[in-house]
Amino acid sequence: MGRRRRRVDRGAAVGALPEAIAALSRTLPAGPSPEIFRRAKFDRPEAAPALWQLLFRVLSPLSADGASASPAQEAQVRAVKSELRSQGYPRRALAQLPEDGSQGSRELLLALAWLLARGPLLERLLAQTRVRLGDEIPLCECEALARPGPPVPRVEADGPVDIRHLQWLMGKLRFQWRKLITSQQEQCALLGKIHSYTRGCHSDRSLGHLSVAETELLRDAEGGQQLLRRLESENVCLEAALRWRRQELVFWRWMDTVLGTCPPEASQPTFVPRIPERGAGEWELVARELQALQEELRGAAEPRRAAWEARVGGWGPEWSAVQRASREAVGLELAALQRAWERGGAAAQPHGPCRLVKSDAGASGGPGLRAAQVIEVLRSREACLEAVLCQLQRQCRQELARLAGALPGLIWILPPGR
Repeated sequence: MGRRRRRVDRGAAVGALPEAIAALSRTLPAGPSPEIFRRAKFDRPEAAPALWQLLFRVLSPLSADGASASPAQEAQVRAVKSELRSQGYPRRALAQLPEDGSQGSRELLLALAWLLARGPLLERLLAQTRVRLGDEIPLCECEALARPGPPVPRVEADGPVDIRHLQWLMGKLRFQWRKLITSQQEQCALLGKIHSYTRGCHSDRSLGHLSVAETELLRDAEGGQQLLRRLESENVCLEAALRWRRQELVFWRWMDTVLGTCPPEASQPTFVPRIPERGAGEWELVARELQALQEELRGAAEPRRAAWEARVGGWGPEWSAVQRASREAVGLELAALQRAWERGGAAAQPHGPCRLVKSDAGASGGPGLRAAQVIEVLRSREACLEAVLCQLQRQCRQELARLAGALPGLIWILPPGR
């Protein structure tokens, strides 16, 4: 009886694995079939192109979805390697794969599992592809600021830089910035008109008015059918994500067998190791070692700091101005953080987009944030960015003045002030 029960349990586990992989594939953008995952375990070359495309869609979902045509296979491979390297992927075997995308299906499967294990990957993908019915505004873009994108390759100038070309570029950038601000103001004015004209039309009393997407549904019936299909597709993805969460353990047990099939020279640690529980004595030993390292670092940094200050002290008032601007920018950042901490008794500021709701001045406050709170946060952020901009402009003027002084016979004409 016991032997038969073990056979039944093993058969159930084998049957649950394709279901778990199928649920994961339906959650991922353009997810491959479970057969691709099975072939990737044995490093079959026919599974590599689908996994390269999957990793490209996962690591760059916005550009991959927004582009009219996917880039070539070589470009996808280079983008995946660069993004994984920037995120700290530990295995060097993936970086050594050829750029034609014909090999390395097992390494790609390990990379996908590493992305799933290190953070809420599925939640982020579902949040980016969700159907937005309301008019939203982003309150905080911490992830976008922390990860602005892949670094732009630096191009060295072949000859001396023309200052007039720099002035033309600055004027073009200023024009584009004003055009962006004007378009945003027009969008806000149109949103205000729609919210005012549709007041009282929404079934939800806490909202009170329709959004742009909801107003478009009243104008175009075909748009409602498309929206319904998008909502059904989103529900399928959400159901697949819930099914994946229930069967996730089966996938990770199978990934242990995938690691076991790797050759000895490629069996490097792939995932972040679990920190074991230590006793109090071992933690005290680690704390003392850390304190000793900090003292050693401080002793090595102080002479270098003194030598650096002595070297830059000969720059005169230019260095003093740069140092003073840096201190002002840091002071503004600290003041903004202090104000944020002083509001600790209030509810935490949500991260991400929030729906815009137009309400009367005397209406009772419902769930969400008031416009005054959002304006205060944006003003503090604007002050910090303004200080950083002034510092960068001052550094650019000093650099341009230095370049102009190095060229004899050049007449330096300052650009007109705004």
